[in-house]
Amino acid sequence: MHISRSFLGSSKVKAAGLLAAGALALTACGGGSPAPAASTPGGVTLINAGKLTVCSDVPYEPFEFQKDGQTVGFDIDIAKEIAKDLNAELSIVDSSFEAIETGTALTQCDLSISSISITNVRKSVMDFSTPYMDDDLTLLATTASGITNIDSAKGKKVGVQQATTGAKYAAEKGIDAQQFEDTGLLVQAIQAGTIDAALGNQSVLAYAIKDNSAWKRVEDYASGEKLGIAYKKGNTAMGDKVNATLKRLTDDGSLKKFETTWFGEASK
Repeated sequence: MHISRSFLGSSKVKAAGLLAAGALALTACGGGSPAPAASTPGGVTLINAGKLTVCSDVPYEPFEFQKDGQTVGFDIDIAKEIAKDLNAELSIVDSSFEAIETGTALTQCDLSISSISITNVRKSVMDFSTPYMDDDLTLLATTASGITNIDSAKGKKVGVQQATTGAKYAAEKGIDAQQFEDTGLLVQAIQAGTIDAALGNQSVLAYAIKDNSAWKRVEDYASGEKLGIAYKKGNTAMGDKVNATLKRLTDDGSLKKFETTWFGEASK
């Protein structure tokens, strides 16, 4: 269940390339139709022969990030299991979260797995698996900031990841937040102390400060967020396969084991 370094290197592209490639795929074949999928292992049509191609916004610790030349994390462990059940290799494509949440990424990938909260807006452009994790929002602040709640964060330097539910919640609460392109940059700002607070999903942010005494967890917000795996709208065969894997991982205790590995005993 190990992804080789060379395999990752050949499959990883950045956001601009993904969008351009997506547009090309839609126009390269006659009549504007996309190229036919290459194979159907496990009864599911895949974009690339023998490979489950998964779009993910890397880095987003501890869901997906690079370690020792490998892409690892909670989402990646689940993706490996789906690939195994499809008798396919796993290919990770590094995408922007904007491409993922708008469904654009699914022009180049079979699935998007990237700590994606299931929302009605997103469901209008893609389908989702059954939820595999609950992930509410949390507000972090430096101990020196004087921030005690969401109202006292107004006027402070608050960081969020752009195009996320954390960014949306901050705007709804009247916070003019500094937006970061990915969570890696947001975590770097936390570690460098260039922001006073951060608002986002508790799994990622709590993980980011677990060994940092300069930061504290101020408030949690029960947003009812549930994470799901996205696939192209109407692709019920893929949805059935993904849900079957998630059920297996839940029933045999593997999903809980993955949670403990990446989030610790206190995770949901």
